[in-house]
Amino acid sequence: MIRYGTNPIAWTNDDDHTLGDHISLETCLSDAAAIGFDGIEKGRKFPADPETLRSTLAAHGLDFVSGWHSLNLLTHSVEAEKAAIAPHLALLKHCGCSVVIVCETSNAIHGDPAAPLSASPRLPADAWPKFCADVEAIAEHCAAEGLTLAYHHHTGTVVETPDEVAAFMANAGPKTRLLFDTGHYLVGGGDPTEGAARYMDRTVHIHTKNVRPAVMAEAHEKGFSFLDAVRHGIFTVPGDPEGGIDFLPVLKTAAAHNYDGGGIDFLPVLKTAAAHNYDGWLVVEAEQDPDVRNPRKYQTLGHDTLRTLARDAGLDRSGNA
Repeated sequence: MIRYGTNPIAWTNDDDHTLGDHISLETCLSDAAAIGFDGIEKGRKFPADPETLRSTLAAHGLDFVSGWHSLNLLTHSVEAEKAAIAPHLALLKHCGCSVVIVCETSNAIHGDPAAPLSASPRLPADAWPKFCADVEAIAEHCAAEGLTLAYHHHTGTVVETPDEVAAFMANAGPKTRLLFDTGHYLVGGGDPTEGAARYMDRTVHIHTKNVRPAVMAEAHEKGFSFLDAVRHGIFTVPGDPEGGIDFLPVLKTAAAHNYDGGGIDFLPVLKTAAAHNYDGWLVVEAEQDPDVRNPRKYQTLGHDTLRTLARDAGLDRSGNA
């Protein structure tokens, strides 16, 4: 069964701590539960202790979806990165997660307020095989711990543009899977519908991030940093009339590819056999300035729109109101 998640970055930003720092974790979790989300991804205000985190979310009726882990494979050894990810894997395992979200950040610029979007790092063509082999080694390590690695292509990193996503996936090993993010794919210069069709068979997690085209154009024209772009409202949620992504084709593609969101089988659209329970995630992840765009209002819009579209697409067949 498809499940709906959110990310606390809509309330308290992880990259720019000035955005939403005054909003408490209690407010974030209470809002997420009231909106109707099934779970939530990790944020910087979450408890670090696994049992405290699990019980804190459980008190609000929320499951722990997963959480971001920064890889530094371009500067560290695979063995060093295995040691670095160990506490994160322990946290995810304790909370019953099925995927671990990773992204290479050793030379990323998305957290640098002085770096324009055009300054994103580029990996030389001959470096892809080694980099992807190292990611695969981490993916194999995660698989041995019972977790599927979901690589997050992201603005300001070495896997940003459609060509870079293509190079990454062409060199990626069998244990390496993809977190497909509609918004980052569009900002990177791609068409999310095309990207979903191309990579859905390797996708194990989806972020349904929307983009305001006018802000995106301004960000590129004026040389905004990623943080500047976020402050100006480049990202938003499904259903926002200012947004420029049509999510229905993306979700139809997910249904056609039997998207399972985390390794659990999803029945084909045309299959009418007995019902099964599924635990795949569609995550409304859209960072905005919470003082400008109320997170409860926007996340409600995203949740309700996404749920309707997922049903129209045949992806969510729960039939509940």
